[in-house]
Amino acid sequence: MEKTWNNKAWFLVLPVLLLVGFSAVIPLMTVVNYSVQDTFGNNVFFWSGLTWFEQVLHSRRFHEALLRNLAFSFTILAIQIPLGIFIALNMPRKGIGVPICLVLMALPLLIPWNVVGTIWQVFGRVDIGLLGRTLAAMGINYNYATDPVAAWVTVIVMDVWHWTSLVVLLCYAGLVSIPDAYYQAAKIDGASRWSVFRYIQLPKMHRVLLIAVLLRFMDSFMIYTEPFVVTGGGPGSTTTFLSIDLVKMAIGQFDLGPAAAMSIIYFLIILLLSWVFYTVMTNYDSGR
Repeated sequence: MEKTWNNKAWFLVLPVLLLVGFSAVIPLMTVVNYSVQDTFGNNVFFWSGLTWFEQVLHSRRFHEALLRNLAFSFTILAIQIPLGIFIALNMPRKGIGVPICLVLMALPLLIPWNVVGTIWQVFGRVDIGLLGRTLAAMGINYNYATDPVAAWVTVIVMDVWHWTSLVVLLCYAGLVSIPDAYYQAAKIDGASRWSVFRYIQLPKMHRVLLIAVLLRFMDSFMIYTEPFVVTGGGPGSTTTFLSIDLVKMAIGQFDLGPAAAMSIIYFLIILLLSWVFYTVMTNYDSGR
């Protein structure tokens, strides 16, 4: 009997395809169009080719912002991944403590990004902020508005406070999926706490850690709202990441061509680094 295919089901996904085309493809093509043209206003464009891409790639401003982004992202990963694993390992598995801990972990994730920035902007102020006044009373010279080190520490601690919960929840989901038989066998064999973590818990968390690393890297590399609200990219250009620099170029200076070229390069860098992370971690998993 010949099998017949009913292609009417494609009509069910047609609204989704149209939505994606309207919200993603069309804006992307607009950015590509601006990246290869120049304009002096009145909606008149002139072909410029790859001029804007060459200008951005040879710009010291772009290189410095890129290095700041990389330093921030790798610092965030180095702190949040081990900290998230540690907290997840010490969370209860049974009893009333489970929902309480899960709710507490989820609370920072529910706060909008601009609100997080506002909270830490006020929290760190020397005149009225709890953190700023406390450090000043202890004799510590802390002012994120004028001190580059204080600005960096503030932005990093703020991101750790906001997003470590995501790593915790992912790791906890991986831990609770481990059957009790593994722990019983380890107890019978007299395995140490480190051995249980190394040979049972960590391998079982490997896939969720892959998701956590990818999500946290992409999000930290695209960070904009929190540092912009707290420091505005300052002092100077200390916390001016690629996203902040891109907005300043596109809106503040109205350099649409260079901004469009920079946004495409920015997107390709995120895509490339995410692919590298994914390839390395999946190859490590398959080679085990």
